[in-house]
Amino acid sequence: MYDITIIGGGIVGLATAYQLKEANSQLKIALLEKENELVKHQTGNNSGVIHSGLYYKPGSLKATNCINGYNMLLDFANKHNIKYNLCGKVVVATLPEEIERLENLYQRGLQNGLTKIKRLNLQELKEIEPHVNGLEGIFVPYTGIIDYTEVAEKMGELFKAKGGEIHLNSKVENIINKTATSEIVTKGGKTFETKLVVNCAGLYSDKIAAINKEKINLRIIPFRGEYFLLKPEKRHLVKTLIYPVPDPNFPFLGVHFTNMINGEVECGPNAVFAFKKEGYNRLDFDFKEFWESVTWPGFQKVAIKYWKTGLGEYHRSFSKSAFTKALQRLIPEIQKDDLVPTHAGVRAQACDRDGGLLDDFSIIEDKYIINVCNAPSPAATSSLSIGKTVSEMVLKRF
Repeated sequence: MYDITIIGGGIVGLATAYQLKEANSQLKIALLEKENELVKHQTGNNSGVIHSGLYYKPGSLKATNCINGYNMLLDFANKHNIKYNLCGKVVVATLPEEIERLENLYQRGLQNGLTKIKRLNLQELKEIEPHVNGLEGIFVPYTGIIDYTEVAEKMGELFKAKGGEIHLNSKVENIINKTATSEIVTKGGKTFETKLVVNCAGLYSDKIAAINKEKINLRIIPFRGEYFLLKPEKRHLVKTLIYPVPDPNFPFLGVHFTNMINGEVECGPNAVFAFKKEGYNRLDFDFKEFWESVTWPGFQKVAIKYWKTGLGEYHRSFSKSAFTKALQRLIPEIQKDDLVPTHAGVRAQACDRDGGLLDDFSIIEDKYIINVCNAPSPAATSSLSIGKTVSEMVLKRF
């Protein structure tokens, strides 16, 4: 019998497990992961950006958890000798109509307590990023880079050191609620009896939540993000991180340049609807998962509203020239031959029945289970704060 069983071995699940053991080492806790190793999906394909909280609505779960999580992450990295670099980033307006949105972003950053951000004119922009194309910008000195796989694995190590159990190859197939406990049934028939379930299953968090809830008013829609690497001889073109001004109606930040902790420079991602929840390749397809996505009323409304944007993203997916053109808006010197294909990631984006792409984190709880149902970017930056928030919800029950 376990006190708590956590489903999902990504950074949010591991942070929750770690925070619970830090708060009460006597609790008997198991973490179940369906793969044969931890952090194989969203966390393992993360580009490693330490987000500052610039973009998020003041007072939202995203804003508060990102800002708190940012400080907790740096403390954790310092304590456990995990390498990171606060290299900063620039957000660049390349068109006149983006300048007002840039100013709104700047004001939002100030409201979120980022007092050291700075508006940049063209000359100041060029002093930071000599090769960038733009009219104006914002410099965000808080932004950094780190290896989130290393962070998550350290959380898992510390969790196990305090008596926590991690069970790999443990795909959850059913949860049977009893009077005061739940029985979790995994593939192969192994069961885990537990007083409370915590669902941190990422791309499958809606499926886990729906096992014991007839109506879940959201669905996880998978969006694949594809990346390129800059050839080593072109890495000098990027000094920090370079981002476009985001579309305020679309929860993705646009293709950008990321200096990574291993010295590489990553370009991307785009954001295309994936035909499978773990569809990392263009041709990956699962009919059942595809059908569940396209028949969801909310997704149909999103598709109608953003079909032009979606077509543009697919065009960039299949056309390296189109992807290059998007990057050239920020750095005109980039050429198609400078880009080397690399990994893709799949983002778990919650979509409600009314066609809203949930911008904020979503946590749904009942007597038996706490469901973390929407934790997209900046969930990795925010993970220790999200883990603390969830652990506090758990501890109230013990």
